[in-house]
Amino acid sequence: MPGPQPGEPLAAAIQQSPLIAPRTRLLVAVSGGPDSTALVVAARESGLDVVAAHYDHALRPGSEEVAGQVRALCDRLGIALITERRTEAMPRGSMQAGARELRYAFFDRAANECGAQAVALAHTADDLVEGVVLHMLRGCGLAGFRGMPAVRGRYVRPWLNVWRIEVADFLRRRGIVAHADPANLDRKHARVKARLDILPALERDRPGILARFHSAALQASRLHDSAVEQASSVLGRGPLTATGLRAVPEPVATEVLAVLYRRAGGAEPGLSRSQLDSMLRLVRGGRGGRGVDLPRGLRFRIVGDLIQMIRLPSGVASASAPPRLEVRACAGCSDGEVAHLREGLVLRLGYRTPGLRFRPVGGRGTRKLQDVFVDSLVPREERDAWPLVFAGDRLAWVPGVAVDEDHASFPGRRALHVSVEPMPARFAAKVARLETRKSPRGEST
Repeated sequence: MPGPQPGEPLAAAIQQSPLIAPRTRLLVAVSGGPDSTALVVAARESGLDVVAAHYDHALRPGSEEVAGQVRALCDRLGIALITERRTEAMPRGSMQAGARELRYAFFDRAANECGAQAVALAHTADDLVEGVVLHMLRGCGLAGFRGMPAVRGRYVRPWLNVWRIEVADFLRRRGIVAHADPANLDRKHARVKARLDILPALERDRPGILARFHSAALQASRLHDSAVEQASSVLGRGPLTATGLRAVPEPVATEVLAVLYRRAGGAEPGLSRSQLDSMLRLVRGGRGGRGVDLPRGLRFRIVGDLIQMIRLPSGVASASAPPRLEVRACAGCSDGEVAHLREGLVLRLGYRTPGLRFRPVGGRGTRKLQDVFVDSLVPREERDAWPLVFAGDRLAWVPGVAVDEDHASFPGRRALHVSVEPMPARFAAKVARLETRKSPRGEST
């Protein structure tokens, strides 16, 4: 293959890209199309330590031939190639989203296998503009208007300032013919329709508008990077509260929520604008344990004023035995995870019903169970399933929360040692988080 030509913009873009240094082992994702073919060639001409990765989605007849073409190219370039062909079923939902999920999982495995510090993707300025226009058509915020980021984790897109016409010229001068994917002409895909119809019409009526879209997207990217920095500062201040988040600009608050989701194990990128808007509406609202269900089995909720991102339990009801009441005589122990109730009570296990009231030890007068749950930061979605202990028709103990004054035993006296066994995982975790409260009598509640 020829060496880099003087002033070659494609090679220069790679060399100036974040994450890519002269001694970086670079994994280049190669689909076999023009953009990725040019990227692996330019990276090799730049003298980088390059390994190629090709994933065969096995969705179209003849896809193995494309894999063969990629292998032949890598042999000519003298670089190693890691390949994989899909054998498992496609994920449910959108085929494009499922293919992307499998493809990126393969790239991660390939990068780990070859010890690559960075994974290069061949998205161009045209792809950036297409993404921005699609996001605008759907409705988007700052992150959507910036389009795809130049860097995300170890993934890098060095050609977001390189136009597709430059890629075509690069390949033409080298006599390289890349694979033409027929899917790129299928207008049932929104991106293809934007590429073939919407953007050419805009450029025809307003010459130069695509370059202006590109410039605006880069400016939005810089603003978004600033929002990311501010979001990191907000998250570094300690527990995140709705009150605190309402005090920052909305773009920063949005990024805080996106980072919170990613740190909890969410996909990247993984949240739609409507999901982020739903989360922001909860932040602006009042008190209570409300939430928004999110992808990857996560739930965003606000308990009191505290913002939480939790993983929803899977199959709790069927995976564990129903709770049962354990009662025995006790001379007065210091176990803080049980209740000590007066002797002679006939106890039963039950659940919340409307209008329940009791007199918490150490409190003043009777209170609604609902209000005690709110003050104790028990999420709204968990309250109806929270096990309660009754003496007759009266509430005697809310496990992990409070004991009723009229049913509590005095310290040092013989009492009923009461527990709920086995405590379901979601309740046990809550009990472990709650502080052990001490009554004026000195007993644990």
